[in-house]
Amino acid sequence: MKQKRYKRIVIYLVLVAIVAFAVSKIKFQTVDEYYSADSSNEGKTIEVSIGIYCDTLLDNYDKLDQSLQSETYVPKDGVILKETIYQMKEGDSAFDLLKKATKENKIQLEYQGADGNAYGSVYIQGINNLYEFSAGSLSGWMYTINDKIPDYGTSKYELKDGDKVAFRYTCDLGKDIGRE
Repeated sequence: MKQKRYKRIVIYLVLVAIVAFAVSKIKFQTVDEYYSADSSNEGKTIEVSIGIYCDTLLDNYDKLDQSLQSETYVPKDGVILKETIYQMKEGDSAFDLLKKATKENKIQLEYQGADGNAYGSVYIQGINNLYEFSAGSLSGWMYTINDKIPDYGTSKYELKDGDKVAFRYTCDLGKDIGRE
């Protein structure tokens, strides 16, 4: 009887030791630590900025899906993220910057990977729950670098020091944000 009890105690202590070891290897983070985690610690750093805007929807609110007609999705000033400066790693893309900014600011982002389309670049499907076609057949997300619309996707644009990146919601295939 004593031997059985002794075996149970030994098994219990071994299990406690295993659990204690496993827990000691877990890295615990607060929510804020998780969202501000910086994965660009290696290599030369550059300074860039990013802003996310949906101000075109203010003039096209009637086209917007009714379930999205709220300041939760379309702020009064059309600014989802005001221009914010980030330190990035040399070689990072505009998409890397967008992922970092949306993660840190807890802004919803959905995208299709580069292998999921014919262009070989990441496609931005939705930001802040505003998606392609949410405001008509010509609506969706486009981006500019230093106020110019590149002819290639976000994951193909390599950031340069001083770049100003803006993601803008268009309701007219870019004509309303400067595309000719």
